[in-house]
Formats: sequence, structure tokens, C-alpha cells
Amino acid sequence: MRQWTVDAFAARPFMGNGACVVEPQLEWPDEAWMQALARENNLSETAFLTRTDRPDRFGLRWFTPGREVDLCGHATLASAHVLLGELGLDVEAVTFDTASGPLIVKRGQGKDAYEMDFPADPPRRAGPVAGLAEALGAEPVEVWAARYLVAVLKDAETVRTLTPDIAALNALVSPAGEQGEVIVCAPADPDDPHDVVDRFFAPGCGVPEDPATGSAHCILAPLWTDRLGRARVDFFQAFPTRGGAITTEMRGDRVILTGQAVTTVESRLRV
Repeated sequence: MRQWTVDAFAARPFMGNGACVVEPQLEWPDEAWMQALARENNLSETAFLTRTDRPDRFGLRWFTPGREVDLCGHATLASAHVLLGELGLDVEAVTFDTASGPLIVKRGQGKDAYEMDFPADPPRRAGPVAGLAEALGAEPVEVWAARYLVAVLKDAETVRTLTPDIAALNALVSPAGEQGEVIVCAPADPDDPHDVVDRFFAPGCGVPEDPATGSAHCILAPLWTDRLGRARVDFFQAFPTRGGAITTEMRGDRVILTGQAVTTVESRLRV
């Protein structure tokens, strides 16, 4: 089998978020083997695909180094990039059957650009969360909760320079039952081309900090759309050494996530 390493939500190599995508198979490999490969790859996600009787439809599963997850945006974008860009699938859109339902990715405007149709996850205003400020090392201005906890901080500089206690974050649990997964965000500076700066810490699934996270922006999109009063919001996920640009657009109860992808490695598995 071949696999590709793809930087998703990136216009150039070594930016955005890396994911490995394994060549589509007729059936799922052994689950323990998939987990072992994800641990060996040691990226935030390894994506596995199965073929169906339709050329534009595939099964898709995602594994972090620690466990399987039921939603991942950047590895979905990377999977579409491999099918459409590397394997030359001649369709305008692909549908992935996943644990979170069908996810559609279509070609976007410009080279290696894609639009993903994901379910929105509107957050609810939450009261103070015990231990959150101490774990972050900063006092949230507001706390929201959906799949993950969301801490709105006072400004973009606080988001960018945050050095949280990862072990303490791992002890926090969202109302949805997700452990150790926290988004921080703030309005971007006036001279920033983006609207919002954010980061995502996910020690609960084996990733201390994720560089560019589609599922987090399914929460942030409705929050900041309501706050800014417009459907389109430009985000920058400010991982210290990489960072990823993600544009969202609300369409009813769905969110369109737009970004680019770049292949950095093609390899052949020998196991």
C-alpha cells in the first residue's frame, strides 16, 4: 500500500496540519494494525479509506496516535486532496461515509483548494469551568461549550503566547463528555487579514496541540458568525511553528470549511 503525507489548510509545505492518507482499500484493515500505523506515523491523524460501488464515494476513518476519532477536518481535506490531486479521480466532489455521517468535499477556487461540507456544532454559553483558567494560564473573558470547551481570551496576543499546563488541560471534561480538548480564541488584531485567531489543545486524544483543526471550526464558525453578523469568517489557527488558514461559511445547520492542501511525501508501506 502507498500512503501520502499531506499538509492540510496550507498553501505551502510545512504549514497547516499534517495527515497521512493510506491508499484506498476494498475493506478495512485490521483495527489494531490501523492504530499501530497511526502511532508509527505520529502525526495528529492517519486517514484510512475504503472503496464503494461508486467512484465518487468512499468510507473514511481517522486515527490519532492514541485512538480512533469520529470527526477530523484536516485529514478529510487531505483525503480529498489525495483522491482528486494525487490519484486523478475525475469528479467535482467526493462523499465520505464516516462516523459523523456523509461528508462532502468538492474542488474549490484555485490550485489545490477544497470546500468541505460539515455539520455545524453551535456552542452554548457556559459558566466558569473549575480549573480552566489555571490550566490555561490566562483568565477567559467568556467560556462556551459544545463538543469541546471554548475559551474566549482578551486578545490575539494572549492566544498566540499562551503556554498552558497540558496535563491540567487533560483533566478537563466538556459537557459533551470530551476530555482534554480545549479551543482558545480571540478577535484578530486590526492589521491582521484574518478575523479570528485561535488554537486547539487536545491531549485527551494524544495530541498536546493540533496545528489546524476542522472540527474545532465547526464550533467556532457559528459562534463568530453570530458575533460578527456575517456568514463568512476568516480564521487563523496560530500553532507556534506552523499555523493554518481556515475560512468558514455558515449555510443553515452546515458549515463550509475552505482551505488548501500540499503533498509533501509519497511513501510505500512494507508491512
